[in-house]
Amino acid sequence: MRHFTIAAAALLCVALAPTASAQSRALQTATELPQGTIGSKTIVIDRKAGTGIEAEGERFVVIDYEGFVYDPLAPDRKGHKFDSSKDRSQALSVLLGVGRMVAGLDKGIMGMRVGGQRTLVIPPNMGYGNRHAFGEVPPNSTLLFEVELLDVVPQENVR
Repeated sequence: MRHFTIAAAALLCVALAPTASAQSRALQTATELPQGTIGSKTIVIDRKAGTGIEAEGERFVVIDYEGFVYDPLAPDRKGHKFDSSKDRSQALSVLLGVGRMVAGLDKGIMGMRVGGQRTLVIPPNMGYGNRHAFGEVPPNSTLLFEVELLDVVPQENVR
């Protein structure tokens, strides 16, 4: 029985490993905005560490955000603002980790704690790709999101 338990635990670790490595392959942490070209990973810059509940997959997160077209020549690299929950005075509540947002935003929020603030630089392959978005985001655009995590709610607590 003991050998079976050890073997089962080893198989579980192997089964879970691709998820963790896929997550890390999609993200790159940084301390400042990139100067040059953006690769194929979402760049995560923590502006303020949160101290509350951690954002995990299949939990509802409540975020305030602003979305810009990334422009390396603009101040703070913020080109045209195309979306903002702050401008609407209405935070966004969304189920995390199930593809309800662009992949770079979905993956970039994972691991944040309530009260945290992040800047996410999202390459086209993790954003809107070759599609127009919001009628204002050209195809193959790199995006910049300023995100604040306001709350995390387990799915079973949402009615």
